Amino acid sequence: MTHSLSHRALLQKFLSGIETGDAMAAAVVDEDNYRQHNPETLDGGHGIAALFARISKTNPKVTFYRVFEDGDYAFAHNEYDFADIKIAFEVFRFEDGRAVEHWDNLQALAGPNPAGRGMIEGATEILDLDKTEANRRAARAFVQDVLIGAAPDRMSDTVAADLIQHNPDLGDGIGPWHAAVVSGERRYDRLHLLLAEGNFTLCQCEGHKGGQHVGLYDLYRWDKGQIVEHWSTIEAIPPRSEWKNQNGKF
Repeated sequence: MTHSLSHRALLQKFLSGIETGDAMAAAVVDEDNYRQHNPETLDGGHGIAALFARISKTNPKVTFYRVFEDGDYAFAHNEYDFADIKIAFEVFRFEDGRAVEHWDNLQALAGPNPAGRGMIEGATEILDLDKTEANRRAARAFVQDVLIGAAPDRMSDTVAADLIQHNPDLGDGIGPWHAAVVSGERRYDRLHLLLAEGNFTLCQCEGHKGGQHVGLYDLYRWDKGQIVEHWSTIEAIPPRSEWKNQNGKF
């Protein structure tokens, strides 16, 4: 029975079905109550069926790099090959062992970045479970005060000087990231959801890049109260007239 599995395992079962074509993968989802936040996909079981049918034509490949669990949520950092390669963050909310809500943020594979790093490589081990809540609080303060707020020059209070950076446009260290925030080229407007497990936190934000309305998902790895590694995806949000559901990206 699907309800005997952890939320982490349920997420993997469902998304693996994209590649394997396993019809039972859909049993993970409460099709009558499934709320979809991908603007290009319909709500409920009809949306799932249409999505799987569309992707199945591309000989899909799903690779899990990091999978986390936080209460009623599970979230993953994946690489997808659906004719072209994309890096994705996937977030599911569960009730009674069934997925009832879904968010995602995908970006075409790019890079390596100026530091020679790829978008999804790097540390994967979940450590410091006893520090989950402290890291959650630190991540919230960082996003609200530094990225959204008026204190970008306090970035060095939270970000390690030798930060390992996986954003395809930025190099290692504080400098390139700080410059992108200060320039306004990458603007954070609102934090919608913050998830955490151990030394990792995922921040789901809304903002703008180059004047375009986007979703900004940032995964931070923490060590001793500092961000020591950073991954991200940035995805354009289509105009409302093109949405296939009315739930919104967030």
